[in-house]
Amino acid sequence: MEARARELGFDLVGFARAGRLDTELDEFLAWLGEGRHGTMEWLARDPERRADPTLVLPGCRSVVVVAMNYLHPEEQEQRDASPAGKVSRYARGRDYHRVFEKALRKIARFLDAEGPEGTRSKPYVDYGPAMERVWAVRAGLGFAGKHTLLIHPEHGSWFFLGVILTTAEFAPSPPLAVAGGCGDCRRCIDACPTGAITEPWRFDARRCISYLTIEHDGAIEEELAEKMDGWVFGCDACQDVCPYNRKRAEVPDADRFAPRMAPAEWSLAEMMELTEEEVARRFTGSPLKRAGAEKLKRNARIAAKSSGKK
Repeated sequence: MEARARELGFDLVGFARAGRLDTELDEFLAWLGEGRHGTMEWLARDPERRADPTLVLPGCRSVVVVAMNYLHPEEQEQRDASPAGKVSRYARGRDYHRVFEKALRKIARFLDAEGPEGTRSKPYVDYGPAMERVWAVRAGLGFAGKHTLLIHPEHGSWFFLGVILTTAEFAPSPPLAVAGGCGDCRRCIDACPTGAITEPWRFDARRCISYLTIEHDGAIEEELAEKMDGWVFGCDACQDVCPYNRKRAEVPDADRFAPRMAPAEWSLAEMMELTEEEVARRFTGSPLKRAGAEKLKRNARIAAKSSGKK
């Protein structure tokens, strides 16, 4: 199973025993009750299913967790001096769903074919009813950082996560030995421009630049807009400062997530003139297509205004 996962491009793979996540469910319900999910209403649908794999897949015995590195070096080329918006690393290349899901479905089919007769498996990326980071920790892939993302002590946090619920039974992976975890470090908390990490392991999506630039419709509060620091799609601030990311996972040999455009090419002037037709044409196969023209133009205007003040 692990060998097959690595053949398909996954960098980490682990196994956890399926079971109800009672503590995590209570924390998730409290988070929803405080409204910290903002307008992402789908997160509030059937929270019980997120905490109990057997409600999603009856007879589920194991949760297989895989991770795929998406880190690429920063592009240094500057093609012109015009102001450019910042785009999160994960969104500079192909839409990870296209790459990740395809490999994940192959793993699920492999499990069904190679497992005991009648084995059933369901793969999920970030939109499914599964708490990926929680299962990743249980499967020995790392620990939860204070920014709430998964950290592997040797490879950092530049990973996409996926889970496969399966009726096949696997021996659980041992917990990953981590000396100290985050310790007293609070660099991610201090680096967040908008204060979205309200305290260690406490996150308010409504203040997160990734949420604001991608999920949030309409105007952005002035107090938050002034702190968006030039980001037009997503944000990497908390990961950029993490000491565990100094080692950095090695850049994959394949160009599965290779950047399509250098940061300087994300011209703010150009972005402010986008039409929906141009977005559909220019960003086909790119995560940026999800935001649409209106949000990208709004984000570009905010970034241009911020740039003009410097």
